[in-house]
Amino acid sequence: MRIGKEYMIYTDLEAWKEARILVKLVYLNLVNFPKDELFGLQSQIRRSVVSIPSNIAEGSGRNHRKDTLQFFYIARGSIYELETQLYLSFDLGFLQEEVLNKLLNQIGIVRKLLAGLINYFKSKLEA
Repeated sequence: MRIGKEYMIYTDLEAWKEARILVKLVYLNLVNFPKDELFGLQSQIRRSVVSIPSNIAEGSGRNHRKDTLQFFYIARGSIYELETQLYLSFDLGFLQEEVLNKLLNQIGIVRKLLAGLINYFKSKLEA
């Protein structure tokens, strides 16, 4: 990964790779949702989870660290949004507890890696 005046290849970032795994896990576990949730909570969950790797990628393509950070913050916000939606899905009986825990574990991995990226870029802005 090159940073600064060179470039950063988002496909090399562990946060992006783990976010892709999260997308797949979420999509695979939405199949048992009620059909009437297709355009409700299920759709919102899909938008939230896809937003995470998408914003990591978009941020990586920005020319300024401040812009990059902004997209990483949006990805982090999407993580919290997704987490809440999954808890709601569990509360409504759309997800089993073991599935929820598996998804929350992957969310934790992505959140930690993304926090590392954010801290790195924040330190570069302050330097």
